[in-house]
Amino acid sequence: MMYQAAEEAQSPLFPVWPEIVIGLLCFGIIFFVFAKKLLPAINKALEERHAKIEGGIENAEALQAEAQQTLEEYREQLKDARHEAARLRQEAQEQGAALIAEMRAEGQRQREEIVAAGHTQIEADRKQASLALRQDVGKLATDLAGRLVGESLEDHARQSRVIDRFLDELEGSTTNAEAAR
Repeated sequence: MMYQAAEEAQSPLFPVWPEIVIGLLCFGIIFFVFAKKLLPAINKALEERHAKIEGGIENAEALQAEAQQTLEEYREQLKDARHEAARLRQEAQEQGAALIAEMRAEGQRQREEIVAAGHTQIEADRKQASLALRQDVGKLATDLAGRLVGESLEDHARQSRVIDRFLDELEGSTTNAEAAR
């Protein structure tokens, strides 16, 4: 009952002063402990975290700028390499064309040498055949003339004159026949 009487005597509008003082004293002690001990540690951790985040952002931006610069350098090197490859390809084509032209000229020169050597050989063979034919025809003509005349044409000087005259007449008639064609 007493407790009830004490409750009735206390008005809700008027607080109990000892409880307020004890509450304020506890609040002050807790506030002091938080303000002096916990709050600086929390602020320090937040500042460190903020510095790490800012440093990370700055590092990321620096790395991104470096990566962009490296990419630009790579693109420039790639462009230079493409130009160099195109230049080398063009140079190779020009050298190939020059080599082909040189080989054609060399082939033409060799062909002309072979044709000239062939003509020379043919001319030499023709002269040799003509000389052998003259000798054979001369011998046969001398034998035939000796049989016809009934006299031996063993004299070499006479034989040579007769043979030369006969062959000259033969060549003359051949040349006239060819000109008539």
